[in-house]
Amino acid sequence: MNAKSKVIAICNQKGGVGKTVTTVNLGIGLARQGKRVLLVDVDAQGSLTASLGYQHPDQLEETISTVLGKVIEDKPLLPGEGIIHHKEGVDLLPANIDLAAIEVTLVNIMSRETILREYLNTVRDQYDIILLDCCPSLGMLTINALSAADTLIIPMMAHYLSLKGMEQLMRTIGKVKRQINPNLTISGILVTMADMRTTYSQEIVELLRNSYGSQLKIFDAIIPRSIRAAETSAEGKSIFLHDPSGKVSAAYEALTLEVAS
Repeated sequence: MNAKSKVIAICNQKGGVGKTVTTVNLGIGLARQGKRVLLVDVDAQGSLTASLGYQHPDQLEETISTVLGKVIEDKPLLPGEGIIHHKEGVDLLPANIDLAAIEVTLVNIMSRETILREYLNTVRDQYDIILLDCCPSLGMLTINALSAADTLIIPMMAHYLSLKGMEQLMRTIGKVKRQINPNLTISGILVTMADMRTTYSQEIVELLRNSYGSQLKIFDAIIPRSIRAAETSAEGKSIFLHDPSGKVSAAYEALTLEVAS
């Protein structure tokens, strides 16, 4: 196994906090620094897959469901099975609606929390960094991602309700650490979709630092709210190509440097 290889889950059970946009831009940002990066879509909605240009994920023949299905059935995997290469230098293991059926299957099998980890162990030595884009729930797929990850990044909107949701997520992370993955760490909390010109956003960031700053890293990079970031998903490319001199691009550049270091 590649000693440097690191698995990072991008996780928050709340939807719409910028998990997928962060997975795309952090992944491509790291690839731009020469890292070998695999992005894994762990969401049956296939948002990450669509954001990288595969607008009809349900038409894909081979996905994460294919490889997890083989792991469950103890069938041999072919080299590179299911993995697609993206033009901006990252590899993608896509997902589609078939993953919902896999999640149902997982409930009834042995070692159900570690099926994703088992698969990733077969490809880890080919990459420096593997990013897992988690689904917006705390179900069996998210538990699989947390048990496979070395560390996690928690994207969080600069919003009071997001702060409330953190408590539930922290409880789940604690449970996974105790029962399945004792080495799991939290890289940090990433504030997303913030308008730091407003007092409200400033107060939320301050509250976050006061509540969690002593126990967790809160990334210096703050991702600003921007229509440009939303547009990238429809175009299947990163913010670095879409709006290279914009403020979102600069923020993801800064985040990439923080994560890489």
